[in-house]
Amino acid sequence: MTLRPTDEEARDLAKALILNANFGSIAVNHPETGHPHVTRIAVGTDRSGTPITLISDLSLHTKALKENPICSLLLGEPLDKGDPLTHPRLTLSAKAIWTAKPELRDHFLKTHPKAKRYIDFADFNFVTFQIISGDLNGGFGKAYHLRADDFGP
Repeated sequence: MTLRPTDEEARDLAKALILNANFGSIAVNHPETGHPHVTRIAVGTDRSGTPITLISDLSLHTKALKENPICSLLLGEPLDKGDPLTHPRLTLSAKAIWTAKPELRDHFLKTHPKAKRYIDFADFNFVTFQIISGDLNGGFGKAYHLRADDFGP
C-alpha cells in the first residue's frame, strides 16, 4: 500500500471520524490467552475531541485494558450505498487512561442518551484514549499515517 503525504485534508477527515463516532471496534489482547480480541463499544469524545468510552468492569475488554492499556480503535461506518471498502475509516493506536466520571457524564449523555440507564452504575467507568498514532483510509487510494500531533495538542 502506498501512503500519501499527510495533509490538512487527511487530518480534518481523521478528526471528523473521531468527532462523529457513536461507536467503534476496540482491539485488545485477551487477558487469558494474549490473542487479539475485538468487540464493539460506544465511542464519544471529551470536550477537546479526544475519544472516550464508558465501559463496565464486567466486560472482558475492561479486564484486558487494565492489564495492558495499549489498544486499537476502528472508527468510521460505511454509508447505505456503495462498496463499504470505499468509505473512510480510521484505525487508532491508543493508550487507555481511566478517567473520573463527573467531568464527562453530561457531555457523554448528549451524544449517548440511552446510556442514562447505566451511566451511574458503580461498575461503569470512563476511559480516555490517548492517541499514539492513526492510520486513515480515506477511500480508494487514499491511505495516510498520522502521528499523535496530527490530532492536535
